[in-house]
Amino acid sequence: MGFQTPMYRLDEYLKDTTTGVIQLPDFQRQYKWDEERVRQILVTVLRGHPMGVVMLLETGNDQVRFKPRPVEGTDVQDKEPGYLLLDGQQRLTSLTQALTGDGVVHTKDARGKLLDRRFFINIADALADPDRVEDAVIAVPADGIMKKNFDRDVVLDLSTTEKQYENGYFPLNLLYSSAGTRWLMKHPDNDVALEFLDTYVQRASQYQIPAIELDKETDKAAVATVFEKVNIGGLPLNVFELLTAVFAGDGSYYAETGEDFRLNDDWVETKKLWNEYPVLKKVENTDFLQAVTMLSSLKKQQAAPPEQRKVAVTAKREDVLRLTLEDYLEWRDPLREAFLWTARFLADLHVFTARDIPYQKQLVPLAAIKVVLGQDADLHSVRAQLVRWYWSGVFGELYGSAIETRFARDLEMVPAWCKDETSPAPRTVTDANFVESRLHSMRTRNSAAYKGVMALLMANNSKDWMEDKMFGAVQYKDMSVDIHHIFPQAWCNKNNIDDEHRESIVNKTMLSARTNRVIGGVAPSSYVGKIERTAKIAEAELDELLRPHLVDPQALRSDDFDTFFATRREALCQLVESAIGKPVQRDISAGQGEEDSSHFEQEEM
Repeated sequence: MGFQTPMYRLDEYLKDTTTGVIQLPDFQRQYKWDEERVRQILVTVLRGHPMGVVMLLETGNDQVRFKPRPVEGTDVQDKEPGYLLLDGQQRLTSLTQALTGDGVVHTKDARGKLLDRRFFINIADALADPDRVEDAVIAVPADGIMKKNFDRDVVLDLSTTEKQYENGYFPLNLLYSSAGTRWLMKHPDNDVALEFLDTYVQRASQYQIPAIELDKETDKAAVATVFEKVNIGGLPLNVFELLTAVFAGDGSYYAETGEDFRLNDDWVETKKLWNEYPVLKKVENTDFLQAVTMLSSLKKQQAAPPEQRKVAVTAKREDVLRLTLEDYLEWRDPLREAFLWTARFLADLHVFTARDIPYQKQLVPLAAIKVVLGQDADLHSVRAQLVRWYWSGVFGELYGSAIETRFARDLEMVPAWCKDETSPAPRTVTDANFVESRLHSMRTRNSAAYKGVMALLMANNSKDWMEDKMFGAVQYKDMSVDIHHIFPQAWCNKNNIDDEHRESIVNKTMLSARTNRVIGGVAPSSYVGKIERTAKIAEAELDELLRPHLVDPQALRSDDFDTFFATRREALCQLVESAIGKPVQRDISAGQGEEDSSHFEQEEM
C-alpha cells in the first residue's frame, strides 16, 4: 500500500467529477446534505477557508474491484473512473451540483423535505464586508424565484440574467465558468463587477483541497479500515457497510460469476427467510457477521496443529473486518438455518417475540453453537445443557456488556460440555450467580432477568386465569398477554405498600388483557370472585390456576400481601435454581434491593 498527498484546485475536482474521472464506490451512502450545509460549504470556498481532505483510491487493482457510480447530479455514461472517492462525497457532490451546470442542487430542508435549490451571492453585501460574506449567500428555488403568501407574492426574482443584474445577485454556478467572467463583463456597473471579480472569482479560482491518494496496490482490508477511520464528513460506517465494500470488490467472485457480490441484497434475502419468526426481528446484520467470524476463526483454530494453536476464536470488530467473502459464503447458509433453530428453541422456552428476549445478543453465540453441534443440539441431554447455559447467561446477567470475549469462550466450551458433562463447564455457567434480593430490584423490562422470570412462569404449565388456554406462541398473541400486577397498583397505594414491593417482579405475572381488565384496581379478595363468576369456575379450580403462577391462593383471597410476597419470592428463587442448576443465595436480611443499571441489556455494535 502506498499513498501521496497532493493539493488540487477545486476546478480540477469539478472537471474530474463532471467527466467521470472521479466517481463513487457503489457502497457509499446516498447524498444527503441539507440546504444549509450546502450553503455553508459554498461560504467556506468564498472565504478561502480550508474544508479538510478528500481521499481517493486509484483504480486498476483487480483484487479491489468496487463497482463505481457517478457523483450525483452528473451525466456520465459508462465511464471507467480513474479514482474512487472514499472520503469527501458530501462535500464534492454539493460543490459539483452547486458550481457546475445549471447549479441546481437536489437537497432537503431542515425538516427533511426534498427540494431543488440554486445558490446566489449578493454582490454589494459581499463587497461591503468580506467578513460577513455568509450573510450574502442565499438559496432560492430552482426556477430562481422566491415567493411567499402561499406562492402568491414574489419576494425575489433571479430567473433571468437581467433580473440578476437588477437585483444585484451573482449565480454561483458560474463561479468556475468562463460564462461567469462574461456575466461580470456585461454587468451595468463595471467598477463593481471588476472588484467582485478580483475579490471573489479570482480567489476562488486558486482554492485548493488536499487529497490523500491511495495507489492501486492497496489491498481490500486496508481500504475498508482506512475508509472507516477517515470518513470524517458523515456518519461512520458500521462493520456491515465496510464489509459490503470489501465483498463487492472481490475479484475472484466477479471472475467466477460475472457480477459483484451484493452483501446488502444477501442480507435482505436472509431476513425474508426469517419473516415468519418475530423473535428474530431484531437480529442485526452485524450480529450475523459476528457469528460468521466466530465460526471461521474456530475452524482455523481447530485446523492448526495442537502445538501451533494460537488462533483465537473471536467476535471482535477488527476481526469481523478481516472476513473474506469465501468465509462468509461458507457459513451463511448454516447460520441462516441456525438462527431459525434459535427461534424454535426460544419458543420452547416461552420467549415468543423480540421484545421478550432477555439478551438479544445472546442469540449470536447460541446460533454459532447450534452450527457446531449440528443435529445433536436437539438430543435430550444436549438440549438440557444448552437450556441451562442459556438461563445461566440470563439470570447471571452476563450478556449486558463487554460480550465479545464471552461469545468466543462460550463457542469454544459449550458444545463439548453439552455432549459430555465431564468436560469443563463454560464460564457463563460457572460465573452465573443470582441472589434473592435481586427479585426486589427487578421492576421493568429493562432487566434481562425480569423477562427470564416471566418466561419461566409461562413454561411452568401455567394458564390464564380467565381463558382456558396455555401460554403458547399462538395463544400469547391472541390473548394479548403481558406482564401485570397481582396485587393491583391502586390497592397497593391505598394500603401503603412501598414502591419496592409493589413494582417488584414478585408482584407480577403474565396474564391476558381480558383478565387484567377484570382485575382492575380492586383488592384480590374482590377480583377473585369476579373471575370465578365471569369465567364460571369454582373456587378450587381457580386455586389450581393460581398455583403454577406461584401464587398462594389463601394469601391472595385474604389480601395478605406480606405472606403472598414472602411465599412467592421463595418459590421464584426455587424456579431460578432449577433453571441455572445451582442454589440462589438467600440474602434478603441484608437489606432492600435497588435497581442496578449494570444489569440492563446494552446495545452492542
